[in-house]
Amino acid sequence: MDQSTLTGRLLVAAPLLQEDSFRRSVVFVVDDADDGTLGVVLNRPLELPVDEVVTDWGAYASAPPVMFSGGPVGTDSGIALGAAPPDEEPPGWAPLEGVAPGRELAGVGLVDLEAPSEVLGAALVSLRVFAGYAGWSAGQLAGEIEDGAWYVVDALSDDLFGGAPETLWPRVLRRQGGEMALLSTYPDDPTMN
Repeated sequence: MDQSTLTGRLLVAAPLLQEDSFRRSVVFVVDDADDGTLGVVLNRPLELPVDEVVTDWGAYASAPPVMFSGGPVGTDSGIALGAAPPDEEPPGWAPLEGVAPGRELAGVGLVDLEAPSEVLGAALVSLRVFAGYAGWSAGQLAGEIEDGAWYVVDALSDDLFGGAPETLWPRVLRRQGGEMALLSTYPDDPTMN
């Protein structure tokens, strides 16, 4: 698989991927470069309000307005994704490189949480804040995809900022149709089937 095509796409964990950090996870790829890939897990909300971690940003966070566990790497740092209105680039917001203009995710970018929240937050359509991230060294993710650990699918804005993140894994699989739709019903514990 061509690594350069992953920015702005989803990695959906195959049912047999049982590693705790990624079991039934949906990862949004934020950056995919020659030296590795960085993404955030979209379906791991924490019971920690955004305002308790990054003061003044909670009012702008998409529901649920809590921090999300973005992955097992750098859990003491934060990454924020925000959607800007079409044809606007508010200061403190940077579009994702490699996402083609005109695509649904063309307005998604990284948010500088050091920027004044009352200016930048008010200019955003959606916001999600993650503690940590998922990272792969050069070639590592391509090998995992080849081994069948991940399905690569297109992302929708609602995947990133919509409600009910706990149901994201089956919803994304179901909308793919065919065999992946069947996998959305795969039991949490196949031995109980």
